[in-house]
Amino acid sequence: MSKPLLKFCGVRSLKDLKLVSQSQADYIGFIFAESKRKVDPKAVKAWISEMNLSGKKLVAVFVNPSEAEINQVLTEVPIDVIQFHGNESVEEIKKVRDTFKGTVWKALHHHPNTLEEMKEYQDIVDGFIIDSRLKGQWGGTGVSFDWSAVPHYITFTKTNNKLCFIAGGVNENNIEKLLTYNPQGIDLSSGIEVDEQKSKDKIKQVEERVLKYVNLSR
Repeated sequence: MSKPLLKFCGVRSLKDLKLVSQSQADYIGFIFAESKRKVDPKAVKAWISEMNLSGKKLVAVFVNPSEAEINQVLTEVPIDVIQFHGNESVEEIKKVRDTFKGTVWKALHHHPNTLEEMKEYQDIVDGFIIDSRLKGQWGGTGVSFDWSAVPHYITFTKTNNKLCFIAGGVNENNIEKLLTYNPQGIDLSSGIEVDEQKSKDKIKQVEERVLKYVNLSR
């Protein structure tokens, strides 16, 4: 198998960003919604100015944002991807697409009707994040879902020329199991943290396991 795309999300400090910028991640995610990982766009702008991101793409994660909230972030940070992680409608996302020239993803929770939801958004987004469903939380739960459903999501997105990232509780101890389902992308946040900070050791372990699996499967 080819190496899945890696998204390291929930960066919340300059120290976090330095670690992730030196990693093998393809995407770096910042949370601009109410969360313990929420960051200020002006702070992110300052952090970015201090380092070379080595071509990594920046993802802005929003939960039911207003147009003003999105514009505030886009004014400060050179965002490549907007990720909608709430219950935004197709119409609301289309309004953003009309002006934003980058990539748009929609996060959906895993449940029996997720594939039907993906069909609703397939014409308006470029990709999906499939995350765990936990009452009262949109994401960042540290809990994984039943990955036996992953092949169904991957089949759908590949058929429709979309991307699909698997999120929710992925860490160095279980990522090899997830890799057996050949995900297009993997989204990690709490799984690469220790004491609510990104961990160089955990990132290294995740990357080693990914590369080992990819090389063995060739």
